[in-house]
Amino acid sequence: MAHGVLLVLGGLLLASAAVASVEPIPAFTPNARILFQGDSITDGNRGRTTDPNHILGHGYVFIIAARQGAAFPELKLDFMNRGVSGNTVLDLEKRWKEDALDLKPDVLSILIGVNDTFRGVPLDHYEQVYDRLITEAQAANPQLKLVLCEPFLTQKNGPNEDIVARQKIVARLAQKHGAALVRFQHIFDEAEKRAPADYWIWDTVHPTYRGHQLMADEWERVVRAFWG
Repeated sequence: MAHGVLLVLGGLLLASAAVASVEPIPAFTPNARILFQGDSITDGNRGRTTDPNHILGHGYVFIIAARQGAAFPELKLDFMNRGVSGNTVLDLEKRWKEDALDLKPDVLSILIGVNDTFRGVPLDHYEQVYDRLITEAQAANPQLKLVLCEPFLTQKNGPNEDIVARQKIVARLAQKHGAALVRFQHIFDEAEKRAPADYWIWDTVHPTYRGHQLMADEWERVVRAFWG
């Protein structure tokens, strides 16, 4: 019995140590509402009910929320996921008021663009609509902390020129609007030096659970440093 108690206590201590090692993110202020927007990569097969086990999906959003929520319960952070599988920036525009402005986020993270590449949304239209959505969000909340994430693909056959062009657009918009810029392409390019591409992204587009861990870590690193 004593041995079992020691094992339980040891496990609790290890868990406490793991939580204690999580670094805070200055952008996550008390009672902050943190909204993630995008396509299927953000959606993560999230539930559409209030079931707390599924509302954030099963990807990088879930990992960030779980880690930060467990480490800092006193902040009472409210994480929201409104990614929708298959969306382009044009789809995002149609639901922007309901799924972004009306939710009144304090931190807004956007990852959109890979479907725009596959569906041929013109680059100039992509930039114009994206720019307008950001402008509307900042007008609704002048104190909004904005995070823009570049779209990405595995590069087995070399860089995709259209994706590279959209990455440059996202970087321009981040500069223009004072947003943190998360460069996901680089972390996957580096990861492919350690393991095959499909270890991280199984179909050239959608990350595996391992890839989502890389995304969560990089998102936190960039956002922590930007508002640090």
